[in-house]
Amino acid sequence: MQLSTILSAKGEFVATISPDHSIAQLAARLYEHRVGALVVSRDGDTIEGIVSERDVVRALADGPEMLSEPVSSIMTAQVITAPPSTHVDELMHLMTERRVRHIPVIDDDGRMLGIVSIGDVVKMHVDELERERSALMDYITKG
Repeated sequence: MQLSTILSAKGEFVATISPDHSIAQLAARLYEHRVGALVVSRDGDTIEGIVSERDVVRALADGPEMLSEPVSSIMTAQVITAPPSTHVDELMHLMTERRVRHIPVIDDDGRMLGIVSIGDVVKMHVDELERERSALMDYITKG
């Protein structure tokens, strides 16, 4: 299964935030969208970074005054991305190896097509295993 299959099932919406927004605004947007990470982007197409709930927690360890700091101060600027043709097994390996939970999906021009989380990958993998199990059970009981 390819990433394009996951995106077609979950949709292409990507929650983003400008690097100039505050960490407090970031926390509010994470809560609003019920997601674990936001892509940092001024225009919604190009990726300037990525920032997660974990980044917020780490920032708050330095004190509550960090809430007024810009997102750019805590974002990861070197974002791991993948094209839609990437196989899910390859993506799982990449996520494990690089210890990331969210990977933006980009086209050949670097424009965002969507984002995939480890939860999306696990859900699709479990669904695929369930379909295979059902097909085998049908084959055994009806065959």
